[in-house]
Amino acid sequence: MKTPVLTKLLALVAGASLLGTAACGAPAATEDSAASAPAGGSGYPLTMEHAMGSTTIESEPKRVVALDPSYIDAALLLEADLVGYVQYRQDPGDPFADYLGDVDAATADAVNVGTLAEPNLEKILELEPDVIVSAQVRHEALYDQLSKIAPTIFSVSTGPTWKENVVFLGEALGKKDKAEELVAGYEERAKKVGEEILAKNPEATYSLLRFAGEDTARLYSTDSFIGEIMADMNIPRPEDAPDTTESIFVPLSEEQILKADAGLVMVSAWTPSGAEGDASREQQKTFESNPLWERLKGDVVHVDDETFVASVSIQGAHAVITDLAEHYGVDPQLP
Repeated sequence: MKTPVLTKLLALVAGASLLGTAACGAPAATEDSAASAPAGGSGYPLTMEHAMGSTTIESEPKRVVALDPSYIDAALLLEADLVGYVQYRQDPGDPFADYLGDVDAATADAVNVGTLAEPNLEKILELEPDVIVSAQVRHEALYDQLSKIAPTIFSVSTGPTWKENVVFLGEALGKKDKAEELVAGYEERAKKVGEEILAKNPEATYSLLRFAGEDTARLYSTDSFIGEIMADMNIPRPEDAPDTTESIFVPLSEEQILKADAGLVMVSAWTPSGAEGDASREQQKTFESNPLWERLKGDVVHVDDETFVASVSIQGAHAVITDLAEHYGVDPQLP
């Protein structure tokens, strides 16, 4: 016998095909996500234009479900009531990243609603959220079902627009000013620490090489998370470094190791448990045992993959800045 929740969920799924027709005609999202609200008052009802069209949020959201790691971090940053989140770490018993600090109190009642790849719609429905947030690149196929559960807003992506996405969620929560202040505070700190690093080492350059168990390593581009942090610090990549605007990384073979050289060569590896992590470790071992590796002239520093590559959040960016300040021996400009 179906539970009432499951019955409702099945009805939502059945209605998705009707919504699909309307969604096809939705306007494409831009970086300047627009919102309209009546002047004065609480600012609600609030209508937001986003990657999947237009969504009206009737009242200030109190219960947030975040279906992407960057939005989990953003919800915690904005002190929202995070009631549901997707599992994005290997250890379900320790679901929140270390760079977030102590979030036990803020997440005490938060519920795991499945994996990033397969969020559980029934669990989300049971939580009765006021708003659901994710990205088109993540969950476009689920948008219709999600929007029948609660007002649902999607950015186009999460990586290249991580700062804009904090403001995007802040707008939905009625905390846009706070979100903008937090982003500006991060940018000011990045600039200050970068100035200290460059005053001490005017020729400073960087690269980040990541191992993910593939045939080639990943040299991260200026359009990546680390690329934007370093740009905010005004620390460049070497002039002749391979780069691209089509992806967040350039593939490098073993024979191309020296193209990763820089004043600071950050090295990370994606090492989940099991065969995938073993493949990354083996790849890293192979590259680092290549004679060309010894010819790298820069400071080769192994960094935390979760923080430097995967965090894609203000909190993660602050952690990166702190580690870089320590490496260069400058004031981390902590608040």
